[in-house]
Amino acid sequence: MTAERRNGGFPSRRDVLALGVGAFLVGSFPLAMRGRKGTVRRALPVMGTVGEMAVVHADARYAQKAMDAAFQELARVEALLTRFRADSEIGRANAGAHRAPEPVSSETAGVLLESLRWAEGSGGAFDPCLALAARLWDFRVRQTPPSPEELASWAGGGLYRALEVDTFRGTPVVVFREEGMGLDLGGIGKGYGVDRAVDVLRAWGIRNAVVNLGGDLYAMGVSEDGDPWKVGVRSPDDPAGVVATLRLSDRAVATSGTYLQYFEYGGRRYHHLLDPRTGAPLETALKTLTVAAPTCMAADAAATAAFVLGPEAGREVLGRVAPGAELVHFG
Repeated sequence: MTAERRNGGFPSRRDVLALGVGAFLVGSFPLAMRGRKGTVRRALPVMGTVGEMAVVHADARYAQKAMDAAFQELARVEALLTRFRADSEIGRANAGAHRAPEPVSSETAGVLLESLRWAEGSGGAFDPCLALAARLWDFRVRQTPPSPEELASWAGGGLYRALEVDTFRGTPVVVFREEGMGLDLGGIGKGYGVDRAVDVLRAWGIRNAVVNLGGDLYAMGVSEDGDPWKVGVRSPDDPAGVVATLRLSDRAVATSGTYLQYFEYGGRRYHHLLDPRTGAPLETALKTLTVAAPTCMAADAAATAAFVLGPEAGREVLGRVAPGAELVHFG
């Protein structure tokens, strides 16, 4: 994988696929040069964003069916892991795990255990237990910051230490050992969903494709021209611009940034990336940071942790927690 700064090597806008609602733009191949295989594209709302797929296949109908199955898998993962549904496994845990052990599937338990591994390995820079802080800020509706009194209880961080994932009579369970906590897997769940969608496409015999969930992307195989996929990291200052171009084949990337969700109040921008130590938006000069990794779940968690820690400390954590991951762009 290589990274090219600015717009070097990236296709013109007419050659860009209909992929790029979030942090990435995916480069295509001039129409006149395409071979027998075509690229079939689809975009649907899922997991709180727009899911986008592109599949290179000679049979467009078959490609569409494979993408149907992959989107169904994303919807299934969302039904397990979202905190926005009371009937999801995370929703039920948030409602009852502070009173009694809450049963979850082995799949959800696995994602939670991986979340705890990242929390421990990053010293709490990644914390899956910020649901109440995220609800307090709720960037979908809030236009003013919470009061200092509302934020006071968040000082110190480390809520993940009160999360236990155990078994009871052979069933995985979740236990909250403290009040004032809840699960929010926004820093890892979409990455896991992308990995599962990729698994489904592979089960359908698809070898060359892209799955993109806003800031989480996996590039399978190669594009129509037989070369690695060109993925442009969107500029935080210009939605039509690209600040780096990545060439990806069977590799994931994830981007964290302060420019995707925010509100402005009193001359200050309040973005959605919360500092686990304060429960408030992270105070940083960084606008965007991108990590590449073998899996999208690893890239997702790594980008979240590295953004909180900063590039230098983030690289050190990646080297310990996910040796196959690398920080490929920040600014």
